[in-house]
Amino acid sequence: MQFPESWLRALVNPEITTDELAHRLTMAGLEVEETAPAAPPFTGVVVAHIVSIEPHPDADKLRVCQVDDGSGELLQIVCGAPNAAQGLTVPLARVGAELPGGMQIGVAKMRGVPSAGMLCSARELGLSQDHAGLLELPGSLAPGQSLREALDLDDTLFTLKLTPNRADCLSILGVAREVAALTGAPLSVPTAVAVPVSLQDRLPVNVSAPDLCGRFAGRVIRGVNARAATPAWMKNRLERAGQRSVSALVDISNYVMLELGRPSHVFDLDKIGGDVDVRWARDGESLTLLNGQTVELSPKVGVVVAGDQVESLAGIMGGEATSVTLDTTNIYVEAAFWWPEAIAGRARRYKFSSEASHRFERGVDYASIPEHLEFISRLIIDICGGQAGPVDDQIVNLPRREPVRMRLSRCHRVLGVDVTQTEVAQIFSSLGLSFQVEGDDFTVEPPSYRFDIEIEEDLIEEVARIYGFERLPSVPPMARAEMFSQPEDRRGPHTLRRLAAAQDYQEVVNYSFVEADWERDYAGNDNPVRLLNPIASHLSVMRSSLIAGLVANIHYNANRKQSRVRVFELGRVFLRDAAQQDGPLAVAGVRQPLRLAGAAWGPSVEEQWGTPIRQVDFYDVKMDVLALFGARASGLRFEAAEHPAMHPGRSARIDLDGQPVGWIGELHPRWAQQADLPHAPVVFELEVDALSQGQLPQVRELSRQPVVVRDLALWVDLPVNAQAILDTVTATIAADATLAVIKDAQLFDVWRDKPQHGRPVTEKSLAFRFWLQDTEVTLDEARVADCLARITQALVSAHGARQRT
Repeated sequence: MQFPESWLRALVNPEITTDELAHRLTMAGLEVEETAPAAPPFTGVVVAHIVSIEPHPDADKLRVCQVDDGSGELLQIVCGAPNAAQGLTVPLARVGAELPGGMQIGVAKMRGVPSAGMLCSARELGLSQDHAGLLELPGSLAPGQSLREALDLDDTLFTLKLTPNRADCLSILGVAREVAALTGAPLSVPTAVAVPVSLQDRLPVNVSAPDLCGRFAGRVIRGVNARAATPAWMKNRLERAGQRSVSALVDISNYVMLELGRPSHVFDLDKIGGDVDVRWARDGESLTLLNGQTVELSPKVGVVVAGDQVESLAGIMGGEATSVTLDTTNIYVEAAFWWPEAIAGRARRYKFSSEASHRFERGVDYASIPEHLEFISRLIIDICGGQAGPVDDQIVNLPRREPVRMRLSRCHRVLGVDVTQTEVAQIFSSLGLSFQVEGDDFTVEPPSYRFDIEIEEDLIEEVARIYGFERLPSVPPMARAEMFSQPEDRRGPHTLRRLAAAQDYQEVVNYSFVEADWERDYAGNDNPVRLLNPIASHLSVMRSSLIAGLVANIHYNANRKQSRVRVFELGRVFLRDAAQQDGPLAVAGVRQPLRLAGAAWGPSVEEQWGTPIRQVDFYDVKMDVLALFGARASGLRFEAAEHPAMHPGRSARIDLDGQPVGWIGELHPRWAQQADLPHAPVVFELEVDALSQGQLPQVRELSRQPVVVRDLALWVDLPVNAQAILDTVTATIAADATLAVIKDAQLFDVWRDKPQHGRPVTEKSLAFRFWLQDTEVTLDEARVADCLARITQALVSAHGARQRT
């Protein structure tokens, strides 16, 4: 919000400097974003009067002017401005003057004729971009008077950066109230003598939507002169507030909006074709606005209708059909209270904003409408003439302002300062807040123009603002420093991210909103959690898996010539659940567990001369998953199973201690083809709860004895998997204390015979390596052989294995 300091000081004029005024406003919550002079600096420019004018003897476009600059002698000035004429009052830059941009004025000859100065346009003085001719000044100004003083060019323009809750300060009067409360200077509220009612004309108005319009007032004024000139003082204030002067009627409406915070609208009465109805719009209706834009209306937008014709977008902008022109003679002036909820966001739907909607959607005073309508009427009749009818004021549905209670003790606790009861009472009085005191409690009646006062903390804020934030002591908090023990066996999200990054994965953050097709294809979810108001039509459901987003990341990078992509994401998924979830993220019927997912595509390692290129496979990513689980990886089991997003024969469910904790596998060929990937990435998705549970290191005795390594190759049936063999080995060692010397066992080879003479292969050979070590003695061959014999016997009994020779 921009306004000149002189306009503000016309309402309240504290005895403080401009800088101090800006500082006080900023510290009270009305941030002064910028202060700038009303005109750029220049010197030596005075008011002058053109006494006579003659053509230049040697130039058709130049004229020789005799100018009175108040010095007692006429100056000869050569001027080429087309509007230069005898009797005109204009700015004169005397010899020695310095104009904006550093231009120095001296005596010059123009086509042989001496010229002692320069008559100036508005652009040459930096006042505007108008350079069509000389800046015409009021004839009442005395020659020789400093132009800066005559036009108040040393005025300062304030630009406020207001928070959305302070709608009451979107006017000069609102800011003046704040200044009066901050400085104690008297406030002069603009008032006007009521215009005489000389007509009985009324325009019938019906408010059909009380949830749209709470109060509607208007009056008929006939016989106005729309061609009347806007007074210079009003035009000057409007321009310095950033408003362009249009015509007297429009300027008056804008002026009252800026000074009193009262948006209003002036209709051409002769263009209104019937009774007025205030209602919600209907499907199929349209309106051409004052800015020339034609908008299609919907039932969520309020309108003012005359007969069957929509005339105005309620609280936002008037229509072109009933706009006033220079030929208008009869008008209807309207001022209303529109509910903020009915205006908020409506203008942005049509990709524009207006000064009126900016105020109405934040809340405009609903109690002062008749007084403000009288103020507008007085300006119209004084400037444009005319006869006024009675004010037609309809009160339909006004807000109920409930009293707000503030406990003085609560105020002291929040602010940390023992503000006295007398000081609080003085602050509320200076702000115009009516209150009652009961003990140490204040009960305040919020004014009709303060929509930001609803709860106790709002009143405490008012006390802090006027008392002065700078007066609040800066006291560091005093508390006992206690060290909170962190569980050593828990790994937080940041630790998991570092572990994934250590495996050469890069983190991505995808939307939680995904396409419904993704849920069906990648998660087999035909009933996802749907959004009531999606940000985009294709992002209509909440994800129940992270895999689809990672595949989209690979597809994006592959299209940009990236040959190797390894990405991971740690985020929440959203699953339907009939049980109520507990916690801060609880939503009835929806679980939101954290998951860590990754995807690898392209070569297993970065391209280099010492390693042949090999595409990443299931086992590469399996090793990454084992690394993520760390010490608990020994409890993992990879069970062959099918997942909607994965290759049916190259996927596995991941179990930890008998509980499923995730999935791993190649992407299904169908989805790889759909994503235009030449080969399928390998993906995994894990439950973060399982990953977060770590395992503390356990102390054990280190043996000084040598390790004995032995291999054992077994023939087993094709359905028997290596993990089942290892599980049997582990169970056998646990059941027999004499086998405790077997420290580890790993699969290192798999062999299958080729089919011969049409006979299918029914067996495979699995080769295991065993590490044996005792802590006390060196193992002899007999003891090693006995241990392996027992293991072999257990495998024969459990799996029908036979030793390979």
